[in-house]
Amino acid sequence: MATDEQPKIKLYWLNDSRAQNILWLLEELNLSYTTEVFLRQPNRLAPPELTQVHPLGKSPVLEITPPNGGEPIKLAESGYITQYLVEHFGQNKPSLVPRKWRDGQEGKVGGETEAYARFQYLLHYVEGTFFPTLVQYLLFSILKSDNVPFFIRPITSLVVNKVMALVLFPNAQKNLALLESYLKTAPGVPDGNGFLCGPELSAADILLSFGLTTADHLGAFDAMGTWEGGSARAAYPLVAAYIDRVKKEPGYLKAREKAKEIEGRK
Repeated sequence: MATDEQPKIKLYWLNDSRAQNILWLLEELNLSYTTEVFLRQPNRLAPPELTQVHPLGKSPVLEITPPNGGEPIKLAESGYITQYLVEHFGQNKPSLVPRKWRDGQEGKVGGETEAYARFQYLLHYVEGTFFPTLVQYLLFSILKSDNVPFFIRPITSLVVNKVMALVLFPNAQKNLALLESYLKTAPGVPDGNGFLCGPELSAADILLSFGLTTADHLGAFDAMGTWEGGSARAAYPLVAAYIDRVKKEPGYLKAREKAKEIEGRK
């Protein structure tokens, strides 16, 4: 595609949000884009102005204007944005999407490669299962914080501890066990030291990156309960090593610096 035929892409950016995943993906695909910045309010909620971009007022939102002058397309939901970008621009970096068909099985039911089947599942899993557990943790944590009046905080803390023990911690264990299993059995990676779909970084790894690295940085998993070995990292060493690998990826580091630039941070 010639340079003058490139679509115009705008990322509506909200600080401390999954927009960071999309930023990384745009960089990996070597796409030109602009940003419009929104900053969280003191209560950590998105500003109401974001509802003028999308009715739900959430981030990320990506706007793509076709090169032929068509109407701009607004995409919301991280999984959908990821899928759209790799479908239309994946040729810029083919390794971000695993090969779809096994040899001789093209177009047949069950003919997909294991790597591609994982990839498709992960696009839905990250937003539908993994991230909600983290959001629930953040919301319940507020009920134990100084935001709650001190005279009722013992009561709210008791309730939160019960919910974490009965719901959040078991869910976190299941999620990390799944990721550990995926890393242990990733196609073409006998030592478990690759990525979720194989030896190369995929768009699914990028989609998972913000939630997983943020939870690890904040100690969210450890705060949910008592892990075998004393920590989530000890309980799931392949996941711990995977997090460290992701954080060393050139694209991840570049996206972090780009985020600072977007927000005017040093």
